[in-house]
Amino acid sequence: MRYLPALLLLVMIQACSTFQSDPTKDWTAKDFYDEADEALYSNDFETAIKHLETLEARFPFDPYAKQAQLNIAYSYYKFDEPDAAISAADRFLRLHPRDPNIDYVYYLKGMANFKRGTGLLDNWFKRDKSEHDTETLHNSFNDFATLVRRYPDSKYAGDAYQRMVFLRNELAQHEIDVAEYYLSRKAWLGAANRAKIVIERYENSTSRNRALEILVTAYTEMGLDNLATDTQRILDMNQAPTSNVTELDNALDKPPTSWWQDIF
Repeated sequence: MRYLPALLLLVMIQACSTFQSDPTKDWTAKDFYDEADEALYSNDFETAIKHLETLEARFPFDPYAKQAQLNIAYSYYKFDEPDAAISAADRFLRLHPRDPNIDYVYYLKGMANFKRGTGLLDNWFKRDKSEHDTETLHNSFNDFATLVRRYPDSKYAGDAYQRMVFLRNELAQHEIDVAEYYLSRKAWLGAANRAKIVIERYENSTSRNRALEILVTAYTEMGLDNLATDTQRILDMNQAPTSNVTELDNALDKPPTSWWQDIF
């Protein structure tokens, strides 16, 4: 105990020395914000995050702190840290539920959740999104759906809607993949149940007709001839030419041309 005062003095001296060597010790909130902005412009997202988080810690009530919180979420997204981006976005939603940029926050969450299902090897070995964790796809869909429902006039709503269509088709394809596996195992009931999910939840997806074909096969194999006949009739009607499908519907069944590009 007799050495405790000396140890405390040593720690205080070291702390003061560290603070004095900190080149940002006299920076204002605007200084941190400007430096972070320059780092973002240079794609140095790690530095941007450091400056933004320091800004918020030192000046929590400064007007720049609020914008810093938003930029932190964006910086983490660009830094390929989708979990941190989503956490920062959720925090912004809790703290500023009436902020005029809420539509953007939901859009950013949707993009980050979409990225969460992508692994490092996907840069070299491309997979269908339907092969990823469907929870992240559902979360992404729900984020975009919230944006479109609450803010239909948002400048992000159109792109979000097209991404919803894309995700709907991917989620439906995942159910088809599982149904195909059950077919290969002659598990007819399991195949039928998965196909029914596509019909009931993703009615307008591009996998709808394949789901009906699987139902016909499964019902036939289970001896449910009436159901098989009725389903085949619906399938025949769906495959017949129709004038009810607009050019917009066809376009929305594909991701936009900028889907794999940097949209920010």
